[in-house]
Amino acid sequence: MSALDVVAQAADEAAVIALGGLGLARHGRTLGRKQSASDLVTESDLAVERAVVGRLRAAFPGDAIVGEEGTADVAGAGRAWYVDPIDGTTNFAHGLPFFCLSIGLQDEGGPALGLIDAPALGWRFTATRGGGAFLRMGGETRRLAVSRTARLDEALLATGFPYDLRTSPEDNLAEFAHLQRVAQAVRRVGAAALDLAMVAAGWLDGYWEQKLKPWDLVAGVVLVAEAGGRVSGYGGEPLDIGRGRLVASNGAIHDELVGALGAVPPLVRTG
Repeated sequence: MSALDVVAQAADEAAVIALGGLGLARHGRTLGRKQSASDLVTESDLAVERAVVGRLRAAFPGDAIVGEEGTADVAGAGRAWYVDPIDGTTNFAHGLPFFCLSIGLQDEGGPALGLIDAPALGWRFTATRGGGAFLRMGGETRRLAVSRTARLDEALLATGFPYDLRTSPEDNLAEFAHLQRVAQAVRRVGAAALDLAMVAAGWLDGYWEQKLKPWDLVAGVVLVAEAGGRVSGYGGEPLDIGRGRLVASNGAIHDELVGALGAVPPLVRTG
């Protein structure tokens, strides 16, 4: 069984668990907060992580495994699995279907495999380094390719905001305001992994965000690269998954997007 087969089976199990808890966190299910009032965790986050990590441990006992909800099997060879059991927990808790499971593999050569599964939407994105990126939707599977949009002022972008938005000056608000003016439009879905998957699918032309964790981005980076896109740090430098500042695009608008982020004026706050 291939590594992709293993993670696909894990995603099938995770989907059942997640869909069973969709929207119920506000109606009696355990709903906790981690670092801030907007950083939620539910019973389903924990249950999905246990299920996925259990399958990965059984199939790849020599690999490191790191999960958002506390898994930290860091001993092992040069391979590490990164698991976000429910990316978009706030959406999930409210019953909004824009949430996903993200499983990414990093080895000595960088991000190597990714699966992003949005069970309430019926979307499953998969990619392997050198093997292409694919979307299974509606019983059909198609190969992904990024968009051909060539100018930032014609581009549909996405971004997100950090959980410490209320307390940190590095809140992405100035960047959002500036890009909203220079791009065609900017959207906020609320799940970083899905944003990256939608760049790979060509539905979005670009995406940027800061303060991301490896479990947010490793799977999506493989998807974007295999769909023909480009991923970098905020200055166009090679991506450092530990730093968490990411720009992803179809490639054609990448330099213009990086330049726009570098030219963001200070945000004037009133009140």
